[in-house]
Amino acid sequence: MEYEAVIGLETHVQLKTKSKMWCGCANQYGSEPNTNVCPVCLGMPGVLPVPNEEALRLTVLTGYLLNCEIPRFAKFDRKSYFYPDMPKNYQLTQYDKPSTANGFVEFEFNGAVSNNGLSRVRITRAHLEEDVGKSTHFERHSGLDFNRAGVPLMEIVTEPDITSAEMAYAYLNTLTEILHQGGISDCDMEKGMVRCDVNISVRPVGSKELGAKIEIKNMNSFSGVRRAAEYEIARQIEFVKRGEKLVQSTRRWDDVTGITELMRTKEDAHDYRYFPDPDLMPLAPTDQWLASVKSRVVELPLVRKQRLMGDYALPAGDAEVFKSNVELGNYFENIAKQTKNPKAVANWIINNLLAKLTEANVKEATNQAAMGVDSADVKLLTLANLKFQPEALLELVGLVEAKAISSSAAQQVFAEMFDTGKAPTTIVQEKGLAQVSDTGAIEKFCDEAIAANPNPVADYKAGKVAALNSLKGQVMKLSKGKANPALVGEILERKLKS
Repeated sequence: MEYEAVIGLETHVQLKTKSKMWCGCANQYGSEPNTNVCPVCLGMPGVLPVPNEEALRLTVLTGYLLNCEIPRFAKFDRKSYFYPDMPKNYQLTQYDKPSTANGFVEFEFNGAVSNNGLSRVRITRAHLEEDVGKSTHFERHSGLDFNRAGVPLMEIVTEPDITSAEMAYAYLNTLTEILHQGGISDCDMEKGMVRCDVNISVRPVGSKELGAKIEIKNMNSFSGVRRAAEYEIARQIEFVKRGEKLVQSTRRWDDVTGITELMRTKEDAHDYRYFPDPDLMPLAPTDQWLASVKSRVVELPLVRKQRLMGDYALPAGDAEVFKSNVELGNYFENIAKQTKNPKAVANWIINNLLAKLTEANVKEATNQAAMGVDSADVKLLTLANLKFQPEALLELVGLVEAKAISSSAAQQVFAEMFDTGKAPTTIVQEKGLAQVSDTGAIEKFCDEAIAANPNPVADYKAGKVAALNSLKGQVMKLSKGKANPALVGEILERKLKS
């Protein structure tokens, strides 16, 4: 019997707010332990939570970005459980009345597809809650840091629509790209801003009934999610093929050994004793409030990629680069609107500008580090403070298209333009890079190359067409790279055939 995997994900994302969910303490990573705390986030008796409105806005904004419904009534509940890093012994969350519900994410993946040719994962809900503190275990004792306790946390829950580890990986990358570009979260996994619980079950192919759900808890990297899912799917299939019964449970992933390990049998919802929080009023967003949130919706990355391919006739690879880098994409579009050859502009930005930016910033970071400057304080070069204006790229493209300079000369012009900010035409004049298209001059160079290289000439006449490239190189060398390569080829062929 063949088996298939059924996967659902619960992704926890820290929201991009200045303060915590229920108090005025800073939502700030990297502070000294237990410095961003107060009686509210420490769960002291008698304190009252006050909701962070920006967190409420970001949750609803997420709903719009993920094609969700926005209910006109939502509430907060107490989820009761004991953890040493949860000072209240309950978590404020949204249970049966979340702020968003019934959405979907579409993405490019060669697997299960929806009607428009894209894979689709349905979103059950994206609800708002609070993060817990952080435990650190030392050799003989443990420490608790409550700086993270009370940080706004959004949980995005999918339907069990994912069928493979690779599909889970693709979904997570798409989701975080949407959230980052939408201003919801910085999604920095190294800072714990995104964590994921993976729910996996297996069943016979063709069956509609779900198997026992086994959860892998607190994954902190997408590559880890992929590896853990691959292992767990294989483990469960092997288990049921032996005739053994899987039990709903929670497991942990050991990234070193590459296996999952049992933590506990899984609790059900009733074990958490959910009930409406008596200190927080229900949420009833008005039309005006919802409209203000909706005005912050940005173009989805996949929509942008498809539009760039349609509007500017870009290949998928180029559009993918601009989809992933919003600033670079905006830079391209501002220039591309002014030319009939947007592909040429894209080539210069992707192949040259990005490389020079990276090179310059690596050099600057190295120099600053040698001077003892903290990496966070290094001022890097950005598109906003380039030495040349965007229109200079149009001028450069125009010079190449008019055959005023060769492609190799254009590379020299761009490097000089990047370093000095001078206009391309000025650089061409100063460095004498103008391309020679005078037929008489090129014929002279060709005659010299033919006379000085009898072997390639003989090879060409013997039918070795590739020998022509050697002669072309000699002509370019004689002209110091200024001869028009197309004319060189035409003239050489004519002279050799005659």
